[in-house]
Amino acid sequence: MDIRKSFITITMALAVIGFSSCASVSKQNVDLKQIYDKTAQYHLPDRNPIIVIPGILGSRLVDDDTGQTVWGAFRAEFADPNTDEGAQLIALSLDGKTESEVGHVRPDGVLESLELNLAGFPIKVQAYAGILTTLGAGGYRDETLGLSSIDYGTDHFTCFQFDYDWRRDITHNADALKVFIDEKRLEVQAQYKKKYGIKDADVKFDIAAHSMGSLLTRYFLRYGNEPLPSDGSQPAITWAGAKDVERAILVAPPNAGSLEAFDQLLEGFNTGRPLLPHYPPAILGTFPSVYQLLPRSRHKAIIWDRDASNPIIDLYDPSLWQKYEWGLSNRDENTSRVLERLLPDIKEPSERHRIAAEFQAHALERAQQFQKSLDRISQPPAGLELYLVAGDATDTPAVMSVNSQSGEVDVFSTSVGDKTVLRSSALLDERIGNEWKPTVQTPINWTSVLFVPSEHRKITSDPVFEDNVLYWLLEDPRNSMASTLKE
Repeated sequence: MDIRKSFITITMALAVIGFSSCASVSKQNVDLKQIYDKTAQYHLPDRNPIIVIPGILGSRLVDDDTGQTVWGAFRAEFADPNTDEGAQLIALSLDGKTESEVGHVRPDGVLESLELNLAGFPIKVQAYAGILTTLGAGGYRDETLGLSSIDYGTDHFTCFQFDYDWRRDITHNADALKVFIDEKRLEVQAQYKKKYGIKDADVKFDIAAHSMGSLLTRYFLRYGNEPLPSDGSQPAITWAGAKDVERAILVAPPNAGSLEAFDQLLEGFNTGRPLLPHYPPAILGTFPSVYQLLPRSRHKAIIWDRDASNPIIDLYDPSLWQKYEWGLSNRDENTSRVLERLLPDIKEPSERHRIAAEFQAHALERAQQFQKSLDRISQPPAGLELYLVAGDATDTPAVMSVNSQSGEVDVFSTSVGDKTVLRSSALLDERIGNEWKPTVQTPINWTSVLFVPSEHRKITSDPVFEDNVLYWLLEDPRNSMASTLKE
């Protein structure tokens, strides 16, 4: 392969991955340092510490036993999902183990960049470097990516990265977020005591969350670390997490789901094979979180036989997935091979398929229960502010059609969004699939909404986003400051 062909192949692979490259970042002459440096260096207790929460694929995963990278780098030692060992590392258990028994793979930091080695060329593709360097999360700096680098001063200690295992049930990670917040509160209080002599300061946090991280944030705000009841009912809305958070900025949230999740459960996740691996649908089907990203049935995002007047009534019906052999219910050779890797102690193929179908049925039921927990109408408590950032300039799959004979799926129509999440999904606009009204109908009480003409994984490095998120977090007056300002 000559150099020109290598470059073309690499370029195509990067385009498939969908992460923004450092060359795509343009500051459009916005001098963020001049605007925000002075404010960024203010660290007194009336400035909330910030937590950055990435989306799916946004945290590095490592094998705690060997140190091997499970997700976050495509180098010689990465976990290949198409080998026995790699598949067993990447997939979650299908054989009935609980969420607390998922093995020895753990999160190991927010993925600032995805490391690749293609045809001998080492490459770093920007993932969350944009938002990490913008907010100075965990002291993160990387001027080599050409990103704005706000000077937070040498004593900056109030911005943190929350990494989590994005494969797992989102409600499990809400519990992990509570533990993280309690730990960071103690760290911040210790700093306040050391630097300013303030003992047991009342610490609240701001959150900047992307994509699935936004759903995690919304669940945490409503329920704290309360799990979904095992009987399928709904937990009481206590807004327990709001006691810890004052302002949440939700970036590209799939509040009404995304058709990309449906497509990947059926087709897998393709990063540009043969140079990069293909993650089979039977691997992704072991991730409870992916089912929780599916679109709502009531929004009529999936129809029969290209007939918009004939939507699928219940996308979460396990018998539907079994009938058309979707996802883990597929009985083709590739799925059978993956299940053999994941269930090596089960010798009978029919038993492996039974276990997989049972897991899928439970995941679908759990996903619907989770979505209902977020869709219930409830006004947030006074003092909690919800900001939305969404893309609305790119054609995004809006409706998919299922062939009722074969079960094959294709895109029927598109609408405005960020290529992954529709504008209407980010807003949770209930007009979709229902009666049209001139104003947005959403159960979410947004404090403010910003639309950015960027794709899903590029929003956090867009200069419009950077400017606004810095203003909201560093300069924008808070409701809690109103009485002080009046005085």
